[in-house]
Parts: sequence; C-alpha cells; structure tokens
Amino acid sequence: MEKNIFYDSVPCMDKKTVVALGVFDGVHSGHRTVINEAVSFKEKGFLPVAFTFKTPSVFKKGEKLQAILSDSIKAERLLRLGCEAVISPDFNELKNLSPEDFVKEILVEKLKAGVVVCGDDFRFGKNAQGNCETLKELGKKLDFEVKVVEPFMVSGEVLSSTMLRELIKNGEISKANRLLCENYELELEVVYGAQIGRTWNFPTINQIFPEGQVVVKFGVYCSRVLIDGVWYNGVTNVGVKPTVNEKSEPLAETFIMDYTGDLYGKKLRLSLYEFIREEKKFQSLDELKEEIAKNKKYAEKYFENIKQKG
Repeated sequence: MEKNIFYDSVPCMDKKTVVALGVFDGVHSGHRTVINEAVSFKEKGFLPVAFTFKTPSVFKKGEKLQAILSDSIKAERLLRLGCEAVISPDFNELKNLSPEDFVKEILVEKLKAGVVVCGDDFRFGKNAQGNCETLKELGKKLDFEVKVVEPFMVSGEVLSSTMLRELIKNGEISKANRLLCENYELELEVVYGAQIGRTWNFPTINQIFPEGQVVVKFGVYCSRVLIDGVWYNGVTNVGVKPTVNEKSEPLAETFIMDYTGDLYGKKLRLSLYEFIREEKKFQSLDELKEEIAKNKKYAEKYFENIKQKG
C-alpha cells in the first residue's frame, strides 16, 4: 500500500487541506470535476485530499453498491489527478456518526479542512441526513469554505455511476470508457483453468471477478493486459464458458497476443476496449477454436487501427 493511501484509519494531517468528498466509485467525468476543483486550491497552499469509502461497503437506497473499479485502481486514478492523499475507510466504521460529528471529528479535527468540495447530490452522516446545505452551515460554524460542483451532463442527463454500471452491464464498454476518461480495468490474480487453449496454440489466462464487482456483459472483448510494465494486446471472453461447462462464476479468460510465459498466481491488470460479440455455446470444440481465431483477427485489426490513428 502506498504511504499516501489510507484504508484502515483516518490520518491526522499536519497542514491545511482541501477535501474532495464523494464515493468516486468510477472516477468518471463527473467525479473529475469535483477532484479538479479541489486540486485547483493547491495553488492557495491547501493539500488536496480525496475522502471516499471502500466501494463494496457503501449502501445507496438500501442496496450495496457494486464496485466499478477496485479500491486500488480508484486510489491510483485519484492520485494521478493530483490528490496527494486518498482516505478510503470502510463505510461501516463511520456510518453512525451524525453529520455534525462527521464534519467536526473527521473533516476539521483530523483532516484540518480549510476547503471542502463536493457534488450537489452529496449526502453524509447517519442515514444520509446531511447534504450540501448542512455542509455549508457547518462550514460557517467551524470555519471552512464549501464549494459545490454542478452536475456533469451527458446528452441532457446527469452522469452518474448508476448510468455507468448500466453501460458496463450492457456491454457498451467503449462508451463507458469515454465517460470514465480511462478504460474499465480489473486487477486480478491469474488462476488455473482447463488449459484447453494450450492444445490449440491459444493459451489463455483466467481471472475470476470478485464478489461485489460489477461484471461486464458476457461476451468477447478487445483487451490489453499489463505484464511487467508492458501492455500486450489480447482477446477476452467474459462469462462462464458454456461450451466446456467449466465455471459457474463469472471469469475473464484472455488470450494474450505475442506473449509466452507462466503467469499463474500473478496479479495482472486487464483493460477492456471494445465489445466484439455476445457469449455463446458452440456445438463442438472445433467450432470454438475457429471462433477464437476469428476474434483474434478482429482484435488485431482493431488495435492496428488504434495504432495508425496515433
């Protein structure tokens, strides 16, 4: 864990901060307007800090939110945007604090907030009793400035993480990536599979989606895999392998182009680019082998086009 990412406790800061508040579960375009506003206060001497929560621990309207990005990828992106610390405790640790106690104990006493930035739909405190107006009132009382960022609109609709989850579940991954400003990515351990692909000269890696992670529409995607600092083009099938009846839990099976080597047990970054086709059951393994070859050609052409466009 990086020294400026805090998962288990809220640190006591030693200088005035500007705190960006939000779940930031996708770090999408809307979230980035909040982060960018907070980071702009660095010029005035404030340390930019993102305060969020471990995504699978957060509830909204009585339902636990599915993670769009893992906590580590989310924190990595927040830091890359200019936050100098990411505080991401378990929601359950703080959910019973009243709005006033949250502001006083967490924002003021521990984080030394001089400025607080949030979206206009931000809620906080026990039973989500606090909102932006509550925050402004407490800011006047406890001497910090509150900046509320207007919603980010997409085709006349407010961009939300709910919208992104639907795009991901529907396989509209290229559109989701545009709104995320980066690709939908997973970082998962490589586990053993049936190793059928090795006999066809299409060796693959298998990565199981963790519980609480939003799963993309079952099907085949153009993808890339990060191995030892190098991105390799690939083809990923997300699903349950209906032709070989191997798995009942969703997994990503990726054929990596131009790479040979043992990757079992390694944690690898998988980046999805474009949906090719839905998952389907083939009548024979020979049909499946032919389809994999077609998907490989499609992905090769796709990445070649990207390369030519620069």
